[in-house]
Amino acid sequence: MATHSKAKVTLKLLIDTKSKKVLFAEAEKDFVDFLFNLLHLPVGTVVRLLTEQSQQTMVGTLGNLYESIQNLSETYFQPNQTKDSVLKPKAPLSATQVPLLSLDGGTSAGKTYYTCPNNSPNSYNSSHPYFSDNARAVCPSCNSSLSIEIQYVAVANEVAAVGEGGFVKGVVTYMVMDDLEVTPMSTISSITMLNKFNVKDVGALEERVVDMGMPEGLKLLKASLHTEKVLTSVFLGNTGD
Repeated sequence: MATHSKAKVTLKLLIDTKSKKVLFAEAEKDFVDFLFNLLHLPVGTVVRLLTEQSQQTMVGTLGNLYESIQNLSETYFQPNQTKDSVLKPKAPLSATQVPLLSLDGGTSAGKTYYTCPNNSPNSYNSSHPYFSDNARAVCPSCNSSLSIEIQYVAVANEVAAVGEGGFVKGVVTYMVMDDLEVTPMSTISSITMLNKFNVKDVGALEERVVDMGMPEGLKLLKASLHTEKVLTSVFLGNTGD
């Protein structure tokens, strides 16, 4: 699944209009995969998303650390390191292929490698069979820079043959709670949740279908760092208090 800023997924929210709170969301595979991929994102990527793309101040002091690294001269870094390795760390391939968050400014793990210019692609007995994801690396055999770029290509057909991609199965509908707890959806689980929230007036409940794009994805990422009422914060504009 390609990552585009225009990508959207659909959620069905169950809202308690009296308490102005999202009780839970009915979600499909694409949204649950998005949530799971949040745990795959490097911290540097999270900070960049919340500061550069959402034009918001990062919660806590990580934003200050990120900015100080941006302002730090490259001369202070080790020869085999760059600022981008910290500011734009390599995200797992699966994280770069999920909608709602644009990771175009970073790099994906394993996408580009570099090999020795003396490495012979036609020989299995080459004495220079080294490669790295950093062009500054040096070949142990001849001390040449690993300057020849080679591309890693994911085998899309193989992934499709094994499964649907992502993390969870698409034949199941999932219940996502306001605090992002994920469980399989069922009639019994829905009734259990209504009892848990002590809902007395069913007429006060509202079903609302919402589209979630990149702006909402960024809001959800930020809200998940400072509140347990994430869906309420993103879609109702408050914390449900």
